[in-house]
Amino acid sequence: MSTYKAFYQRSIDDPSGFWSEQAQLVDWHKPFTKVLDYAKPPFRSWFVGGETNLCHNALDRHLATRGDQLALVWISTEEDKERRFTYKELHAEVNRFAATLKELGVGKGDRVLIYMPMTPEAVFAMLATTRIGAIHSVVFGGFAAASLAARIDDAQPKVMVTSDAGSRVGKVIPLKPLVDESIRLAEKPPKHVVICNRGLDKAMTMVAGRDLDYAVLRAKYMNASVPVQWLESNESSYILYTSGTTGKPKGVLRDTGGYAVALAASMRHIYCSKPGDAYFCTSDIGWVVGHSYIVYGPLINGSTTIMYDGVPMRPDAGVWWKIVQDWKVTSMFSSPTAIRVLKKHDPAFMKKYDTSSLKFLFLAGEPLDEPTSRWVSDALGSAVVDNYWQTETGWPILTACPGVEDTPRKVGSPSFAAYGYRIKLKHEETGKEVGPDEKGVLTIVPPLPPGGMTTIWGDDERFVKTYFETFKDEMVYSTFDWATCDKDGYYFVLGRTDDVINVAGHRLGTREIEEAVQAHAGIAEVAVVGMADKLKGQVPIAFAVLKDASKSSTPELAAALEKEVMATVDREIGAIARPSRVHFVTVLPKTRSGKLLRRSIQAICEGRDPGDLTTIEDPGALEQIVRAMKA
Repeated sequence: MSTYKAFYQRSIDDPSGFWSEQAQLVDWHKPFTKVLDYAKPPFRSWFVGGETNLCHNALDRHLATRGDQLALVWISTEEDKERRFTYKELHAEVNRFAATLKELGVGKGDRVLIYMPMTPEAVFAMLATTRIGAIHSVVFGGFAAASLAARIDDAQPKVMVTSDAGSRVGKVIPLKPLVDESIRLAEKPPKHVVICNRGLDKAMTMVAGRDLDYAVLRAKYMNASVPVQWLESNESSYILYTSGTTGKPKGVLRDTGGYAVALAASMRHIYCSKPGDAYFCTSDIGWVVGHSYIVYGPLINGSTTIMYDGVPMRPDAGVWWKIVQDWKVTSMFSSPTAIRVLKKHDPAFMKKYDTSSLKFLFLAGEPLDEPTSRWVSDALGSAVVDNYWQTETGWPILTACPGVEDTPRKVGSPSFAAYGYRIKLKHEETGKEVGPDEKGVLTIVPPLPPGGMTTIWGDDERFVKTYFETFKDEMVYSTFDWATCDKDGYYFVLGRTDDVINVAGHRLGTREIEEAVQAHAGIAEVAVVGMADKLKGQVPIAFAVLKDASKSSTPELAAALEKEVMATVDREIGAIARPSRVHFVTVLPKTRSGKLLRRSIQAICEGRDPGDLTTIEDPGALEQIVRAMKA
């Protein structure tokens, strides 16, 4: 089957036949009896009755044929260190961690919360958890104590795995105090905290009876051999929290068999990585890209995965290209934001390294602009492939599939629907499919293909209500993104339809940020919107109404208060959610029924027409937004 069009069409016309073939890319302890069960829409089950395990597919199955091949290479420009693990060595480390978790009473279905910097031990912990049939929930190391506590109470982990500290641009960021505070705030804290001590925070304190030093535990299990816990394909592998519009984070739940198959297929058809190739993904394990394409995807494929701890400009803006040269990376995955940061630096940093091994640079996280795409493509001489997906889907929704057919690409477009996805662009109000180049809401006709979320952890009702009830005419999954499709079938993603903003590839709920701002004692009311930003894609902007307006009556008072509010957001969520500006107003623009005019505020921030304002209660409220943006 030479053309992508035919390959895609088969996945839609004969999903059982198509996915049964893809399922041969992974090991099954027990074969599945049915490819797809869709008896209870929108819930679906893939590879029913089959038994497998993510850790087995990532490690054990490779031992006989590539045990001495490098599996994981960790490069830290923060600590100026490098650590390498063959498949055999990584397997041994994972068994040691698995034995530790079992000693602490972790078993099938129990949750393990991992709050770690980018270290090999974070990967050991993830693989060890899935090895024993437990469910991991990795929380990005940049989240603050209150956000961590909310995730603890939702997942109710038996054990938490953390480190003394992370490091960013050479600055030590202690994690343990945040862990202690989150456990103090949590109503259902874990019984044990396993600490991977890097020796960065000399002032770290331990809580007797609760906190355990991993080095001591590991020493007991140097020769451990922990059997794999086989799971039915639809049993859960992990929870990954993503921002919602309500302020309460959503725990995206992933299965085992469908996810393994989706990743194995994507490494071949989309990311063009052969077993034994070096694959470099610049994401963080706290995000879905890190789960799928630093840890599970490359290892299931038998590739060498490069894990990078640092920033793209340290020690200089050539560091990533040096890694490409040194390890002969063939496929690389990064974000448009990271490339825009590098674009500010001299292209000589790229030219001084031999990047000829790099066949493809894949970019995802937010829409890719044409100048950035052309700059990096010309400078590298490699093909740039834009792809679009979400935490919920686990792998791309829209992408070119050069492993099937190297189709022509259009700058700014993530090309076509990925195999397995039936896409519809629907009119926001009528639900009718829109025509070529018309803006519509990007939706997926269920069932979702393998790899997509199974539900929201502990909340099936919210899963259905959030994703499948946007349109009354038919049940479709809404991505909450606007898109167009041109006459040639190429999609262009335009941005969010809901109140989630995308900052440098990280999704943040405006409601979540608003709640954090309101944690400041002086704030009465606030509106947060995402504003287009050339570097980060979007940045949050806050408009706050004070309980006492005199507190911002002079520029000096307003500046001091703005800093306080930003510090409050840092404390409540983390610096990643900090608004780029906090403007103080006396009233927020609302309709007469009290609905906040978010889109109008956002339009003013971006210098656009605020649209139909016939229902606005106080026209002066928008004037204040206009003045604030001009100040």
